[in-house]
Amino acid sequence: MSISDHDLPRVTRFLNRLEARRSTFGGRVAAFVSQPDPRTIGSFARGRQLCAGNFLFAGHLIRDPDKTPWDIPPPDLAFSREVHGFTWLDDLAAAGDAPARACAQTWLWRWIELYGRGRGPGWRPDLTGRRIIRWINHAIFLLSGRTQQQSDLFLRSLAQQTLFLSRRWRATTPGLPRFEALTGLVYAGLSLEGMSARVAPASAALARECARQIDEQGGLPTRNPEELLEVFTLLTWAAETLTQAGQNPHPAHWAAIERISPTLRTLRHSDGGLARFHGGGRGLDGRLDAALAASQIKGRHANGLSMGFARLSAGRCSLIIDAAPPPEGRASAGAHASTLAFELTSGRRPLIVNCGAGASFGTAWRRAGRATPSHSTLVLNGHSSSRLGKTAPKQDMLTEGPTEVPIRVNHAPDGLTFEGGHDGYVRGYGLTHVRKLEMTFDGRGIAGEDMLLALTAADKRRFDRALDTMKLQGIPFDIRFHMHPDVDVSIDMGGAAVSMALKSGEIWIFRADGTARLSVESSVYLDTNRLKPRATKQIVLSGRAMEYATRTRWSLAKPQDSPIGMRDLAEDGRTPVALS
Repeated sequence: MSISDHDLPRVTRFLNRLEARRSTFGGRVAAFVSQPDPRTIGSFARGRQLCAGNFLFAGHLIRDPDKTPWDIPPPDLAFSREVHGFTWLDDLAAAGDAPARACAQTWLWRWIELYGRGRGPGWRPDLTGRRIIRWINHAIFLLSGRTQQQSDLFLRSLAQQTLFLSRRWRATTPGLPRFEALTGLVYAGLSLEGMSARVAPASAALARECARQIDEQGGLPTRNPEELLEVFTLLTWAAETLTQAGQNPHPAHWAAIERISPTLRTLRHSDGGLARFHGGGRGLDGRLDAALAASQIKGRHANGLSMGFARLSAGRCSLIIDAAPPPEGRASAGAHASTLAFELTSGRRPLIVNCGAGASFGTAWRRAGRATPSHSTLVLNGHSSSRLGKTAPKQDMLTEGPTEVPIRVNHAPDGLTFEGGHDGYVRGYGLTHVRKLEMTFDGRGIAGEDMLLALTAADKRRFDRALDTMKLQGIPFDIRFHMHPDVDVSIDMGGAAVSMALKSGEIWIFRADGTARLSVESSVYLDTNRLKPRATKQIVLSGRAMEYATRTRWSLAKPQDSPIGMRDLAEDGRTPVALS
């Protein structure tokens, strides 16, 4: 009897529960054989908030200082998964004081009491791998002052979870979930007495996943920069742990680390954060630099693409562009319609951004964050360059998006140049979006040109038909530049320029030619570390495509008398726009 895709999650959950309960009959662990150095990075501030009873997970804040996380009814599945993954242990360990230790110990042994016999939503291979890594990393922090009976419960639970992982890691989705499960299995096999036989199979499986999932550009099929950072971090942890135990990671494992590191350097903005594309955020503060330093691999890719992204950087500025078609198939489930969108950071201050992933704020914001209008690029007739599937199981996947995205990155006489185009609007309007960006060698000036071109005879016929439906009034377009919330935006009295002031003291001036109407409108910044979307502004250039070639030129410049950010050097009810 075959199992349909619809039934597969239900069957998977049943098998997970079955194996979780079987694992409770496994052998006991008497002690740690070895313990990796803690490598996870937590937040001191979040640790203190947790101690005060402020539970912020998956965009939900629940305040109840008299309860453990397990006593709170979870508002949704994402909240529950974050809690059962135990990444909050990193935050409590970062706080490190007696109240934080007491919370960590109380909550962990309460989990063992409630769920240790294979019950609850935490018995998924990816969550189990994530949880094992934290338990082993912070074992000294957790076991300090505990009785022998409590220590035995802790070790017995680790043994049960390791047995479960060894039997169920194959049930995880390829990609980050499987890397989490296998890394947790490697950790446990090397650290716990009686589990060493599981190291070699887990290490070999990890190497196979590296070969399958990490492409030649050092990227993942999802093209999510933050997810790539998570995978890279797990691979470096596993490699270091194997090496410290006197075992060599497989060549494919090392090769994947060597491919990913230059890609992450390309995706790193000048402020140390990641470019926010395809559902990914900036990453935890310090996480990217710590992972890159641990890899001991320097340099980034030369001109060209890294996981489908291009980079221009000069002076203290970095500009990162989505320069490839969006992910396809299952990998597109969290992807954004962001082709040719860019982000710009000056020194330690983000200037132009994408709105970001809105998943933590609900379904409407998630859809809005994926739409082209939520990115700093051109939007034709209010439509996204890729669309969401309308029927299950493709209703969460991008379809009808760009298939051809030719690009070129060159050195110009006075700077760096990016040229790219995409055909996402050809099917409906016969128009190709072409974007040209130039950055001066000192990073103080950026010139842009956005073009809508009907390139072939067939494209011109499509454009003529689209123009007829608009009653020859032209096809409207908007070129959007979303600002970071910390940027103070003001338009001059004549409406010809926009001034942008950064907290560092820098001033940037935006100007455009007279072919498009310039305006400043409201926007949002979707930050998963916040409870609500943050209000911000966006610059919008609006016009209409009336001919086979429409050009709009604009520029961003930092005046020569603008400060270079001495403060940074010293410190070293809106409605979402649905994806149409």
